[in-house]
This record gives sequence, structure tokens and C-alpha cells, in this order.
Amino acid sequence: MLRELSIRNFAIIDDLTVSFSGGLTVLTGETGAGKSIIIDAVNILAGGRGSTEFIRHGEKKAELGGLFQVNNSQHPIFMKLEEHGVEAEEGTIILRRDLHDSGKSICRVNGKLVPLSVLRDIGGSLIDIHGQHENQELMDEKFHIHLLDHFAHHELHSVKAQYSEAYEAYRQLKKEVAELSMDEQRMAQRIDLYQFQIQELEQAALKEDEEDELNEERLRLMNFHKIFERANMAYEAISGDANGLDFIGNAMNALEDIVDLDSNFKEPSEAVTTSFYALQDAAYQIKNVLDDLEYDAERLNEVEQRLALYQNMKRKYGTTVEEILNYYEKIEEELSQLMNRDETLQRNEQLLASMEENLNQMAKELTAIRKENAVKLSEAIMNELRMLHMEKAQFIVQFNQLAQFDANGRDFVAFYISTNVGEPPKSLPKVASGGELSRMMLALKTIFSTSNGITSIIFDEVDTGVSGRVAQAIAEKIAAISVNSQVLCISHLPQVAAMADHHYYIKKQVEYDRTFTTLSEMEEKERVEEISRMMSGSEITELTLQHASELIQMANERKESMK
Repeated sequence: MLRELSIRNFAIIDDLTVSFSGGLTVLTGETGAGKSIIIDAVNILAGGRGSTEFIRHGEKKAELGGLFQVNNSQHPIFMKLEEHGVEAEEGTIILRRDLHDSGKSICRVNGKLVPLSVLRDIGGSLIDIHGQHENQELMDEKFHIHLLDHFAHHELHSVKAQYSEAYEAYRQLKKEVAELSMDEQRMAQRIDLYQFQIQELEQAALKEDEEDELNEERLRLMNFHKIFERANMAYEAISGDANGLDFIGNAMNALEDIVDLDSNFKEPSEAVTTSFYALQDAAYQIKNVLDDLEYDAERLNEVEQRLALYQNMKRKYGTTVEEILNYYEKIEEELSQLMNRDETLQRNEQLLASMEENLNQMAKELTAIRKENAVKLSEAIMNELRMLHMEKAQFIVQFNQLAQFDANGRDFVAFYISTNVGEPPKSLPKVASGGELSRMMLALKTIFSTSNGITSIIFDEVDTGVSGRVAQAIAEKIAAISVNSQVLCISHLPQVAAMADHHYYIKKQVEYDRTFTTLSEMEEKERVEEISRMMSGSEITELTLQHASELIQMANERKESMK
């Protein structure tokens, strides 16, 4: 569960640290106080899309941190941590993300720097945020198959993984077959192009290290006069008339004459002797190089032309010699396929037919598993909807076969629902109201919460558009989910707030011409007043206070029955 959340310089939040416990935590407050900003912060902390717009005005970066405690040693999060080389001591997991005004995002898990994709992978196993956007996804039939597959995950996972691997290979081969099946004119043009490019690259005969060697040679040739002048000056200084080598030789002989008389001169004598022979050797080397030095204007021109060839090849075929050589191998292979097009096409088409047959078998297996689980999902959803006062609802999962394979098989899955007696089920997006969608998604969350391993579920105003007994049913359903998972809920409903195990109030205030958001846990008396305000609006009366107290008492009794 999420034990502690820290937010700094994020939107209108200056510096906020809050500790959470298990069960149901409800966050309430006036509109615009910053409730959804806290959810945005948690979403970004878990790997969601960040933006410099979230950084508090005048600051360089926003800092987000979350401490999670997972006591179940079999939780899948530990396998993910191990995969990414992150250690977790005693089930403690700390997520950290900094958003910089440069647009850069720095992510850490237990102090280790990780890419955003890793943070998203780990964060997604810890937090499930449900807001209005998921209702919008429920309105998109293309999303329905993913919900069904999520429900059937344990039975479907292995088969779907095999299918995905086979489908990717099939898709790639199908693309190659399509390219080989191009018309004669396009094929002839491609062959001519490849033949020209191969001939040009073969004539160029590029080598991995040659360009560096040519640049060094060019540098020597362009600076020939300076090299000759300075090398000759060095040689003359060492071995010319009144040269330094003679003086050092005299020093060497003088020290050798006295080293036996005074041992203090032994070390400097050896140093001078070593220097003499080293300089003598250097002089020989300089003389040999000088004797071979010759300015060759024609060779400089050859080097310039060769280097220009390298630049031309890079402009056409790749930014490095390695890329160019890889491109050469690629087009050589493609040309071979084109030249042997009929044979290659026939072989690939036979292989493609075999792969289609294999895919079809796996797709049928996927369909069978999905249909079996679709019945279970329908029964589970209708059971949940009955408890959410949609007693007459009928829910079915409609299957249609696609003309072609796709990444999910050959199934098009759509959720159909009827909310009125005597009306046949119709496509969910066409008939469901906002309140019905909220209850549908809440039903799905309830079904998934016991099996998906998520440690914390966050509901962001999922109760929009409901009231009365439906609101009470939703409140009880959210409380029921909190029995198996930690639940954080932003709500405007007094029924939901009354169910809270922990109730936080979010307030916005202005100090020194800056806006700040604060978060504080309410005591029992403050809870009664807040729920009273939620029931009646701004005016709190003795009657609304009494009703709030009764609502909390009823909620406590209902929660006791859930244990």
C-alpha cells in the first residue's frame, strides 16, 4: 500500500507530505482546491505523462515521491524489481520522480536511476488510478477485448504470448511477400538501383579505419614545411655543431670519473647516462624520419579525393563507414532475393500459408478461452450491477470474427447491455448513461481487485452523475473493494465520505499573493461537519449535523458486516 506521499512545487502545491493507512481513505474539499492535482501527482509518480506545466510557477523543478509497503512476498512486483536490478528491503519500495523546467524527467526506484518505462512498469503494478477517462475507454469498443483478456489473464496469458510471437513473424513475412509481389516495372527499377549502388560501393572499397589514417596523412602533408623545419631544428639542437649531446656526453664522462670516489654521485650519474643514450637514440630516429620526408603534392591530391569519396558515400548511404557496410550487405541480400524472385516468392508463400494455418489454430484457442470467460464475466458483472441497483440489467459479450488476423487474434469483442426490461441488449456505448458507465467500471474494478495484485486503487470522482440509493450502493461497493486493497477516493458524495476509514480535507488558501493547497486528516467532529456541508451545501444546521452523524453510524455498521 501507499504509506507516504510527498509533493513539492507541483502546480499549486508548495510542499505537501501525507501518510496513508490501509482501508478506505476519502479526500474531500471545495471545487478547485486541488483534489485532482494530487491524483495527477500520483499518476505522474507512477510513470504517467509529465509536463513542465505541472511545475509550480517560479520554480526549477517539481519533486514527487511515494513510499510503498508490500508485505506479500509472492507479489509480482518483486519479480519486476529483480528484472530491473532494483533491491527492495523488507518490502519497502520508494518511487521518486523529478520534473525539470528543461523538460527532463529523472526517475528513481529505491534510489536507483531508471528509465521512465521501468518506472511505469513498476508503478503500474502498485497503483491503479480510475477516473473519467476510463469511462471514455469503456465507450470505445476496441478497448473491450483488453478488458475481457484482463479478466481471463491466467488462462489466456500463455496462449496469447505464443500467438503474439507467431503473429509478429507472420506480419514481417507478409510484408516481405508483398514487396516481392510488386509489379514488373517497380521490380526492374529496384534491381537497377541496387545494382548501381552495389557497384558504386564495391568500387569505393571503403575500409573501417582508412578514413582516420587518411586524415592523419592529410594533416602531415598540409603541414610538411612546418614539420620539416621543426624536426630539423630539434636534430640540430641535439646533434649539430655545439650540440647538446656533446655537453651531456661531457657531463656523463665527468660524473663517471668521480662516482667511485663519492657514492652520492651514483644516482645523478646514472640519470645523465640514461638521458645521453636516450637523446642519442632520439637523434637517430629524427634523422631517419627527416631523410624520408618528401613533399608530394600529387599524394596530397589523392588523399583529398579519397576523403571526398568517403564524404560522398556517407551522404548517400550512412553516417558512418559501419552503417555503409551494413547497408551494402542489406541491399546485396535484397538484390539476391529480387533476382531469384520467383523461387523466393514461392517459398515464402508456402511458409506464409503454413504460418496462417498455425495462427488460425492459436486464434481458435484464444476465441474458445475468451468465450468461456465471457460467460463468467457476464455473470460476475450482472451480479455486481444488481448490488448497484441495476437489477434488470442484462450484459453479454458479443463476438464477431475479423476478416484478417490482428495482434489479438481474429476476435472483435463488444460489450452489449440492456438496462430496461423488454429491450434487447445493444452496444454499450450507444445506450449507457454516464451514471451507468460509472457503475459498469466500478463493477469491473470490483471483479478485478481480488485478482490483479494491485496494492493501491485510486478513484477520482467515479461517483459523478449518481445520487440517492445508487450513491449509497456505490459507496458500499468502494468500501468493499477496500477490504482487499488500499483505496484512495476523491468524492463529492456524503455517502462515500461516511464510509471512510480515514477522511482528509483539501483546502486552498492564499498567502503573500501565492496560492497554496493543504491536506489534513479530520477528527470525528470535523468529519461530521464536512459531511453535513456535503449534504446541504454551504449552510450547516443542527438537522444536517444530525443526518451526517446518522450517516456515519450507518456506514460503520455496514462496514462491520463486510469484515
